[in-house]
Amino acid sequence: MTFLLATPEDTMAFGRSLGASLRAGDLVLLAGPLGAGKTTLTRGIADGLGVGGRVSSPTFVLARVHGAGPAGVPLVHVDAYRLGGDLAQLDDLDLDTDLERSALVVEWGEGSAERLSEDYLVVRMARRDDDVREVTLEPHGAWASRIPLPTV
Repeated sequence: MTFLLATPEDTMAFGRSLGASLRAGDLVLLAGPLGAGKTTLTRGIADGLGVGGRVSSPTFVLARVHGAGPAGVPLVHVDAYRLGGDLAQLDDLDLDTDLERSALVVEWGEGSAERLSEDYLVVRMARRDDDVREVTLEPHGAWASRIPLPTV
């Protein structure tokens, strides 16, 4: 399932729709090159969940926790870019514990974070030459039957 997002506002709206459907225990992996819109999408997800705090790339701290909003689900936002696939460092973050009570969004997590749950959603993002973002959803496990998925 692929979507075209023409503007950053479209990316935010897409994220809001996805965020509104998340619940504790959900794992979302964001894949794509630098500048694809992963952090903008995460801002939308946070908005859809109604969580507090400014959402920015957690590159230098690796993970940020955003307290639960009205939906009652906190957001843990992880940037695994600096880990370079080092699973020991990923384990040190104790994300499996966070996943039990939070929605977990992992930028650059593909290839390592999937092991946190058999149920996860990969959101693959690409930035085309015309600046349109192409977003493909790849559901795994229980995500294959989850509805609603975002619409644009």
